[in-house]
Amino acid sequence: MSQKQGVILYGPPASGKDTITHALAELDPRYSQFARLKVGTGKSAGYRMGSEEQLRQLEAVGDVVYVNARYGNTYAIDRPGVDAAFAAGVPVVHLGQVDGIRALVDGYPADWSVVLLWCPREVTEQRSAGRGDSDTAARLAAWDATREDLGTHPGTTWDLTVDTTTTTPQDAARLIDQLLAQRAGAPTV
Repeated sequence: MSQKQGVILYGPPASGKDTITHALAELDPRYSQFARLKVGTGKSAGYRMGSEEQLRQLEAVGDVVYVNARYGNTYAIDRPGVDAAFAAGVPVVHLGQVDGIRALVDGYPADWSVVLLWCPREVTEQRSAGRGDSDTAARLAAWDATREDLGTHPGTTWDLTVDTTTTTPQDAARLIDQLLAQRAGAPTV
């Protein structure tokens, strides 16, 4: 019996979560970014935009696995959304909070591979400015919060750690794909 496999990419803003997810999908189309439910404004690409009422309904029936607020918005990982993502292939969930990792691993049974993506604060600043973010200051505050989050959860274990300043997105994708193959007991190339 093979268990469903998923990937959690944890890291500060601009650490490469989107870029590595894209490289994973190019490597194997079964990989796709999990679109969290977003209640709020701003960027909608990569999210399922929802309403406060939708979120309340999901919470009322116990279908919210994890919820957090950042950048003035609310983001939720919901059971029906994760179910749909597994039905489509291998979900890649982006998180910036260790509590979110724990909630997902403990709250949704699957074989989750947890990957820490890291880059220095100044790299987050350069990448954020380079991609035209209008909220670079907020992203730097989120970088600081991620660093603090790591410090308050020293027992967190990672299946893989990737320094995105020295590892190409394609190499990171290959490492993640190899990790999942090893965990599934499949031969690796």
